[in-house]
Amino acid sequence: MKIIGIDPGLQACGYAVIETGGNDFKLLEAGVCRTDSKKSLDHRLVQLQQDIYSLLSKYRPDCVAVEELYSHYAHPRTAILMGHARGVILASARSAGAEVKSFAATRIKKSLTGNGRAQKSQMQRSIQTLLGLAKLPEPADVADAIAVALCCANSKNLNL
Repeated sequence: MKIIGIDPGLQACGYAVIETGGNDFKLLEAGVCRTDSKKSLDHRLVQLQQDIYSLLSKYRPDCVAVEELYSHYAHPRTAILMGHARGVILASARSAGAEVKSFAATRIKKSLTGNGRAQKSQMQRSIQTLLGLAKLPEPADVADAIAVALCCANSKNLNL
């Protein structure tokens, strides 16, 4: 089964493609889709959509797992912009025929570390160990996307 994990963002959107068979995981690709902050919102959303479609076309995933939004009330503009990006991601995945799953950040962290409040460094070390990576996954957007994909794979293995 192929799963694309996505850490939604408008300026930097992390993604990771994993292949899983039971409890075995293989990282196929991970990276960041970036948009030009000097462009208008509509141009940036189209760019994000094109990047997501490109990933979907290349890997034809069975499932796309997306982190749910969390934004502090002090930053409502950030939440709104991320909501636009997340909407483009969800619509793109569904229109490509992939199953779409959403996971809260605390569930993702608990799935990988046993602690829903794990620090970024703890998450990165868990990912590195689980996937046998030579170095910690970076930047944070990529590590988060890998974590989302692994959480989804774990939930599928448990039939959740």
